[in-house]
Amino acid sequence: MALKTRRLGTSSALDVSAQGLGCMGMTFGYGDADANEALATIDRALELGVTLLDTADMYGPHTNEELIGRAVAGRRDKVVIASKVGNEIGDDGQLTWRINGRPEYIRKSIEGTLRRLGTDHLDLYYLHRVDPDVPIEESFGALGELVEAGLVRHLGISEAAPGTIRRAHAVHPLTAVQTEYSLFTRDVEVNGVLDTVRELGIGFVAYSPLGRGFLTGTIRDTSDIPEGLDFRRIAPRFKDENIRQNLPVVDQLNDLAAAAGTTVSRLALAWVLSRGDDVVAIPGTKRRRYLEENVSASDVELSADVLAAIDTIAPYGVTAGNRYPDGEMASLSR
Repeated sequence: MALKTRRLGTSSALDVSAQGLGCMGMTFGYGDADANEALATIDRALELGVTLLDTADMYGPHTNEELIGRAVAGRRDKVVIASKVGNEIGDDGQLTWRINGRPEYIRKSIEGTLRRLGTDHLDLYYLHRVDPDVPIEESFGALGELVEAGLVRHLGISEAAPGTIRRAHAVHPLTAVQTEYSLFTRDVEVNGVLDTVRELGIGFVAYSPLGRGFLTGTIRDTSDIPEGLDFRRIAPRFKDENIRQNLPVVDQLNDLAAAAGTTVSRLALAWVLSRGDDVVAIPGTKRRRYLEENVSASDVELSADVLAAIDTIAPYGVTAGNRYPDGEMASLSR
């Protein structure tokens, strides 16, 4: 296994491993997790050359940042920590399920994030979602102040429309745009996001590059989704009727991967990494065995024939079912 370094951004550049580690599932969104195994997974990730750890204050809420703070204690200078703000957390510590991009909320939130992470600065701070009631210039004005104060090194935005990306970048240079991107979610190729970030010299961070586990080949019906608080139980793409429509695509990709001497998950992750040297993937996992398989995808070389076959099997729009429920879909690409 060999993880190379990739550069996010040009005017405000940040060097990170080509694969980062999405840490959300260690405390949030994907059912129960073992804290000791999660910590061991972060340890193993750093051993394998992963330098980028991705979290957010809403994951838990707060418990994900606390977990990462424990994991990196004593070696903070060896990791790049990215967190996010904008999904509102009330004074009671619970999610309100509102989006809040107000400057005063952003200024207040960074204090808790740094405290939980046990650090005096954050390497990369994203606006998690765009607040429709707050001009993006105001949100990034406040975020830019955090950079000037030395509390944050680099800024990013998640799930934003091209025009919003441009407006935010004009206020303060963006280092990264983070959006879902996989063989099941290729929207950024056609909605102008990839073209925009490349024109502006902004790095691109792909989250859920394995389709929230769908592209690992392990989900055949809803019984394969863990009971309890697992996001996929409310995600339209994981409803039985949509799983049935999506399975033939996964099966064809699995056959292609087997013919190429690899697994479908490695194939899918290698495909994301092949999209350009400005693309960094952050597959999420809370277990060492999956982490090791993910990292090994960095050594998978996809031939032109395999890439062409992938485009035939999984073109844009092939997937049945939205990636979020309707209410959350409305908050994307603002």
